Amino acid sequence: MLRSFSRTLLTNLRILYVFIVILAPSIAKADTPPEPLTIATWNLEWFFDDELRDNYSDVAKEQSSPSQEEWLWKLNTTASAIAKFKPTILLAQEIEGREVMYKLATVLKDRHSLNYRVAFIDGNDHSTEQDVAILYQSGLVEFSRREQNNEMFRSREYYNLSKHLIGRFEWQIEDRTETLTILNLHLRATAEASDPRIKQCKLAHEWMRSRIEQGEHVIIAGDMNVEESAGSVTPDGDGMHWILGRGTVSTSDDLVDLLERAPADKRDTHLILERQFDRILASPAMMKTDGTGILFQTIEVLSEHNIRGEGADLDHWDTRYTKPHNERDISDHHPVMATFLIR
Repeated sequence: MLRSFSRTLLTNLRILYVFIVILAPSIAKADTPPEPLTIATWNLEWFFDDELRDNYSDVAKEQSSPSQEEWLWKLNTTASAIAKFKPTILLAQEIEGREVMYKLATVLKDRHSLNYRVAFIDGNDHSTEQDVAILYQSGLVEFSRREQNNEMFRSREYYNLSKHLIGRFEWQIEDRTETLTILNLHLRATAEASDPRIKQCKLAHEWMRSRIEQGEHVIIAGDMNVEESAGSVTPDGDGMHWILGRGTVSTSDDLVDLLERAPADKRDTHLILERQFDRILASPAMMKTDGTGILFQTIEVLSEHNIRGEGADLDHWDTRYTKPHNERDISDHHPVMATFLIR
């Protein structure tokens, strides 16, 4: 009996050895890092199809594509533009919902041989029905939304982010995993909405603060609708002071406005207004000039991929669906793209 027990035990140990030595190494690792990693933000300006049955607000119906022909123009032209700068990750704003993003990803694959997946969760901007989404080629392992807790709400220091999405990305390099957390947001528009926008900036930073303090790779990006230009942020300004973390006592939670690294005469991100609404903010961990990690390289406002024909359409808001297709600009915002290396 003892000999039989010993044989059984030996057999079980051999099975366990096979599992540890052979099967364990096959556990999936994170994605291979892109070379380079490019992250773009683009407000696609009312990226709504022509189907109105799923729209409820008057403004959403009014701003939707007026016909299938015009929707297909918008869809295909937007895809063609994205195919030219090929971001690893695209943070999109002013989209109607999941379906239009899946259609965009389908066109990118079928016409441009670019494989993107979609991350989307319904927001709660019921007045415009606009939302945000993430198109990505690799790395995404988790995405979510957040809300204020009761203490935040009672303090009256914060204002809900109705259009936002948080994504966590991972890439495997040698024997380590590099992680990046991105908050894609679209803040309240117009200069008159400064007060709620400041409170939204405070909330966005508070959500990311502990990650920044711990030295993690963090990006907050999107259409911030702030009136302040890069490099001209003040404590009594329009919210950038707060979202950059400069409103807290410590500097360990500060972010860097990457648009300050662009040439001063090439920072405007709006088609018509001399404004820099669209920003990419990065944690100090991404600003090292050497060593390992996800390291910032450059940032560009890609107006050449948005402006079509002879110069910017200064009458764009009046001719958005009437100007000839070959002269019609895509959006009233330009795409902005930052390039990083993963080392």
